[in-house]
Amino acid sequence: MVTHEPNAILTGGPGFLPETERLRYLPDIGSKFRLLNGNRWEHFEPTTKLIRRQGRDLVVFIWSRHTYVAE
Repeated sequence: MVTHEPNAILTGGPGFLPETERLRYLPDIGSKFRLLNGNRWEHFEPTTKLIRRQGRDLVVFIWSRHTYVAE
């Protein structure tokens, strides 16, 4: 069984995202990540910073912008 433990933390951006949702497993921690939020995408970019949480080193992703979903 493969478990995907958190390897990233999302920082900044909208306040809708609770702390528990900011800890994420991302398959490619060197690439940008986007998260659907209603009718828009929240964009996060990886940094070179690490934060230690729950005994793990997490790559810090910082919010960069949002874009709207195309209709």
